[in-house]
Amino acid sequence: MWIVAIAWIYVVALMAFTETSIVAGVMTFLGYCVLPLSILYYLVGGRRRRERRESSDDSESDSSSSSIFSSFGSSDSSSADECSSSSDSDSSSCSDSGGGDSGSSSD
Repeated sequence: MWIVAIAWIYVVALMAFTETSIVAGVMTFLGYCVLPLSILYYLVGGRRRRERRESSDDSESDSSSSSIFSSFGSSDSSSADECSSSSDSDSSSCSDSGGGDSGSSSD
């Protein structure tokens, strides 16, 4: 599969070099090479992504923090990660999860 993709990139690159302008060459390369190959590899990789997701679901039941993406959907844990990684010594901005400016209270 890789050899076919490399050969296609070569053919499309030669087509792009023979275009009359740089813009036409770039558009030829993007339209005939990058876009179709990205769609192709997305479709071909579906089975691999499904198997990876199923294996991560099995291992995630053992420990919830083993996966990189375990807190991807959760906004509370992602804001906590941002607060723990910030080098700012002011922790009051991390305590507010609403996104407002908690450092200044104006009554």
